[in-house]
Amino acid sequence: MTIGLVSYRCKDKDISFNMSQIERALRDTAGKVDLLCFGETFLQGFNSLCWDYESDKDVALEKESDDIKQLQRWTEQYKVAILTGYVEKEADALYSSCITISEGKIINNYRRISKGWKEYTKTDEHYQEGTSVDSFCLRGEEITIALCGDLWDYPERFKTDSLLIWPVYVTFTTDDWKQVESDEYAKQSFLAAKDVLMINPIDIEGQNHGGSSYFHDGKLVERTSYDKEQIIIVNYGENK
Repeated sequence: MTIGLVSYRCKDKDISFNMSQIERALRDTAGKVDLLCFGETFLQGFNSLCWDYESDKDVALEKESDDIKQLQRWTEQYKVAILTGYVEKEADALYSSCITISEGKIINNYRRISKGWKEYTKTDEHYQEGTSVDSFCLRGEEITIALCGDLWDYPERFKTDSLLIWPVYVTFTTDDWKQVESDEYAKQSFLAAKDVLMINPIDIEGQNHGGSSYFHDGKLVERTSYDKEQIIIVNYGENK
């Protein structure tokens, strides 16, 4: 399976712009990849919440929202599956989630199980975590998803012999990130899987410098350049 790891810029509280970035990536890779992956909360931007539920509930998206339906249509139009992080609303609860869509259908919706996505000293019962970790199949390959701090807090729960996809939001300086990414993040990924794809977006405000990576056997194989909009394509299965 051919997978694109997208480090494109996103804007906080600007779903329209972020959706346009997803379609741009789809246009750029149509016919070249089976799956495009975006970072944690890419649809709204990681810093889009203010921890006041009455405001934040209007930022979050339900799975039945028009924006999610548009993603579903694009997977049919461009014949490419999409995996992206977003702030999800279901009933009166908010989650940091990751949705996977293929051929117009939602095939997986994972909710982050670690609490580091929120300011938990400020939030109430509306801000919740998921409870389950499971896998799904796409193009004949089994995939497990972890979101950012999940692999630091609960690496044992993501142990898999198959592919692990790891959307994150990481704000190290470029000098620190270069060292930490190839050392600590690579080693941490190996606690869960041999093959890990990590996707880190670039944000407009300059807090996040990007750097999406392919880790194999706990070592950095390939990554995007920092502060440069780029997609790396991984042919998963070559090292299996």
